[in-house]
Amino acid sequence: MNPFTIISFLFFTGLVALISYYITRKEDLNSQDGYFLGGRSLGAWTIAGSLMLTNLSTEQLIGLNAQGYSDTIAVMGWEVGAAIALVVVAFFLLPRYLKGGITTIPDFLEDRYDFGTKQIVTILFLFGYILNLLPPILYSGAVAMNGLFNIPEALGIGRIPSLYVTVLAIGIVGSIYAIFGGLKAVAVSDSINGIGLLFGGLMIPVIGLFVLGDGSIGAGFSTILENSPEKMNSIGDSDSPVPFSTMFTGMLLVNLFYWGTAQHIMQRAISAKSLKEGQKGVLIAAFLKLLGPIFLILPGIIAFNMFGPDMEPTNAYPRLVNEILPTPLVGFFAAVLFGAILSSFNSALNSSVTLIALNIYKPYFKPKASDKEVVRKGKYVGTVIALFAISIAPLIDLVPQGFFQYLQMVNGFYNVPIFTIMIVGYLTKRVPAIAAKIALFVFISTYATTQLVWDTGLHFLHILGILFVVCATLMLIIGKLYPRNEDFYLEEKSKVDMTPWKLLYPVGIAVTIAMIIIYTLLSPVGIL
Repeated sequence: MNPFTIISFLFFTGLVALISYYITRKEDLNSQDGYFLGGRSLGAWTIAGSLMLTNLSTEQLIGLNAQGYSDTIAVMGWEVGAAIALVVVAFFLLPRYLKGGITTIPDFLEDRYDFGTKQIVTILFLFGYILNLLPPILYSGAVAMNGLFNIPEALGIGRIPSLYVTVLAIGIVGSIYAIFGGLKAVAVSDSINGIGLLFGGLMIPVIGLFVLGDGSIGAGFSTILENSPEKMNSIGDSDSPVPFSTMFTGMLLVNLFYWGTAQHIMQRAISAKSLKEGQKGVLIAAFLKLLGPIFLILPGIIAFNMFGPDMEPTNAYPRLVNEILPTPLVGFFAAVLFGAILSSFNSALNSSVTLIALNIYKPYFKPKASDKEVVRKGKYVGTVIALFAISIAPLIDLVPQGFFQYLQMVNGFYNVPIFTIMIVGYLTKRVPAIAAKIALFVFISTYATTQLVWDTGLHFLHILGILFVVCATLMLIIGKLYPRNEDFYLEEKSKVDMTPWKLLYPVGIAVTIAMIIIYTLLSPVGIL
């Protein structure tokens, strides 16, 4: 283990922690808004940086590059497709969230339907975060850090013990941010790490193309176009992990849920100091998502051309990094990667604490609890959740390799079902609470049948799209037959300035046009 690598890693990691502490040292962490929403004071660039870092982790850096290595750039649908979802969030969802003055996404469901619907969705969120998000983040992060620093050899221990050591380190540091620093500390550290990740992430394909082209980036790109032109086709066929047709069905819905409804994502945007700053931050993130294929998929394609087709796909990105990155930069890149891991972990942990403290502890155990007491209990719960995730994360290594594909499938049990009742709730006035509950039951049970019992032969994203239409229609029918007694109106409860960003429409349209251009250039009719 190179001493310079360790020093540079510790320096950058410590610098981020120091800056985050300095900026947030005077924050009021005893109030609900102060602890859970950063005092509703986040600016556009902090929101954009935090959105990006919360989203990015080792699962994407390694996983998407593995798909770029084994398949084509068509998998960019997960990244580029997110841009249109973020435009919808800025135009439609965020103004309504801020108008309602909500703290958690399920808060709207209590106003629109009833308390029971809110609690069902809260439990679905917690199921996803505690069992399906936190442990895999720690595990994949530990695997990546072990590979960069070769920890088993350095410490003279086996793979599982080394995973526990790394998971413990990530878990402790992430918990300090999430539990003791509140959302503001998480968001600030995300923004700083986001700058590092953007620089470090883009550095890998640039150096990779330089090496592949024997000293010329242009020659490296030409090598890809000559040797594997099919890799640069953005239009995935039916055998692709992301068929192009899914962009108009389940892929669109999953992106809309993730960027517009997931608590750990939207908690940043609803913490904005104003609607203007929130919309600006969301659209900045939309532009940044368009850069995703460059550092999340292109390195895998470079590895394919550099090392050949016979390598294990998940080894493509780590091997490329080790082969091309100069030793002085390894520590910096490891620190950036560590920051991305921390961001995903502490964001999910902070949102889990928020949901439990505000939607479970306060209503069920102590409705009259003060803000200070709710925050204190939330910290206790956060500690327990962190210890749980740390304990089971290394055990994922004992599960067969298909586990991550299984995790993606499990996400479908709660993401689009929640989005379905959310969007129908916002677009209608008379659909009753019973319709939302029936839709959740039908959606989840039918999806479970198609994934666990009956193989339909359809891509799971298409199944999500079909079930969205079926369950939304079912809700509308129930609303027609058994409507609410009174029309629903979204009350004005905003706690920030609600003046929209004057450049909202031109920038949103520009993002949409840019996404279409990227797909066109990388399609069979494009110049690339």
